[in-house]
Amino acid sequence: MPFFGNLLKRGLKIGERLEQRPVDPMRLQTHTLRRLLKRAQQTAFGQYYDFKDILREDDLAAGFREKVPIFDYDAMYERWWHMALKGVENVSWRGRIKYFALSSGTSGAPSKHIPVSDEMQRAMRHAGLKMFFALTNFDVDPELYTKPMLMLGGSSDLQDQGDYFMGDLSGINASRPPFWLRPYYKPGAEIARIRDWEERINEIARLAPEWDIGFIVGIPSWLQLMLERILEFHQLENIHQIWPNLKVCVHGGIAFEPMRKGFEKLFARPLIYMDTYLASEGFIAYQDRPGARGMRLLVRNGIFLEFIPFNSANFDEDGRLAGQPRALTIGEVQEGVDYALLISTCSGAWRYLIGDTVRFTDKERWEIVITGRTKHYLSICGEHLSVDNMNQGIQHVEEKLNINIREFTVSPFVEKGNFMHKWHIGCEPVADSAAVARLLDERLMEVNDDYRTERGSLLQIQVQTLPAEIFYQWQESKGKMGGQNKFPRVMKGKQFADWENFVREKLKSRGSKASISHSR
Repeated sequence: MPFFGNLLKRGLKIGERLEQRPVDPMRLQTHTLRRLLKRAQQTAFGQYYDFKDILREDDLAAGFREKVPIFDYDAMYERWWHMALKGVENVSWRGRIKYFALSSGTSGAPSKHIPVSDEMQRAMRHAGLKMFFALTNFDVDPELYTKPMLMLGGSSDLQDQGDYFMGDLSGINASRPPFWLRPYYKPGAEIARIRDWEERINEIARLAPEWDIGFIVGIPSWLQLMLERILEFHQLENIHQIWPNLKVCVHGGIAFEPMRKGFEKLFARPLIYMDTYLASEGFIAYQDRPGARGMRLLVRNGIFLEFIPFNSANFDEDGRLAGQPRALTIGEVQEGVDYALLISTCSGAWRYLIGDTVRFTDKERWEIVITGRTKHYLSICGEHLSVDNMNQGIQHVEEKLNINIREFTVSPFVEKGNFMHKWHIGCEPVADSAAVARLLDERLMEVNDDYRTERGSLLQIQVQTLPAEIFYQWQESKGKMGGQNKFPRVMKGKQFADWENFVREKLKSRGSKASISHSR
């Protein structure tokens, strides 16, 4: 086995060297766009927006930007994708779409149906292999490449709708794992098909001693719950007692740093962490080197990327697009600026506002961080608070109070003329709300000048600390346990009212009193 591991590592190094050759990202993106337009020119969408004419443009990206408008999910679904769901071929991508990924993001809205073409599935498998190549940049023993990989996602037992299958994207991918991964894939096809989250996790916990896991892959919050279940089931102190060769955690979906403190308590020694940006619409970026804050964009993998400066001129206070602002290509962006991301894909999304905001940390290496969601910025009185700011505040509280914050959400509202942020924070142990409020407020004022200015005169905050279990009970009540489901970092309107009622009832049933701290 060591011989096989060394052989495989040499092969991966060759692949990674090929990936790291100096290239012009704009040239690769133009090539990607041309390929997308050619392959979709005979679709209904391609004929309506005259892709053939766009392909004759000297400046392909400019011609594309001029003739094709920006779409959000509702517009794309109502005008085009609803036909693909009915089995119509050649709507916005060639052929018939056989798979649709269900995604409600973190808005709590009814599930979106995102088309997943055969080409997109191949692109995602290709991206996964590239990420595997990148492991050679990290300090890992060759023997690791012979160890199984446990991937925790949605159920691979997809819903058969006759003309198509639908399910969580991770479940779609698990139903058709790439050939090179099949010998190493855990928990295996039988367990992956279990739809009930509790049943699936219990089976993983029961069988865990039979596997010599080297990699774990998934959303950190669900991975943590799984690992804790294994420790409880087998009465262990740390997971390395059962998986001594576990060395790599590939994560994504939510910011990891605020969770790191509690996550790492489950291990006997540190892991290698690789961040990923895999959305229901496609595989967008991954961390390809140790110590990098950002993830490297996939610029030649079936997705054309555009970037809209995320500011008050282009978006309203609720994160909705204002008009049709000019989007930038990867060759026009700047470091340190927040951009709303547009993608055009080999699944038939065109100039699609995915809902995420990103910031370039290293333009030369095409590295980005996800800074939030277009609709999850708080700016009821000009404070311009991003999810990235919130994560920094939460991490600061964790470190100062030595607690494990597993989930949080915040809501803006106006009460008797006062602008308010109401925080619910799930932590272990349940910390004093006043101490959390003070530390959180201090850190947010340090990282965000606008927040500091408005806190001085207009903005008040409330903090309520809770048992983290209440957050998971809420998700269970909504049928959103596991997979790619995430707790919303920002709640508004009816969703927030429902959440507050849920919290009140859970605390009442526990015999707990709500501890709320108000800060001026």
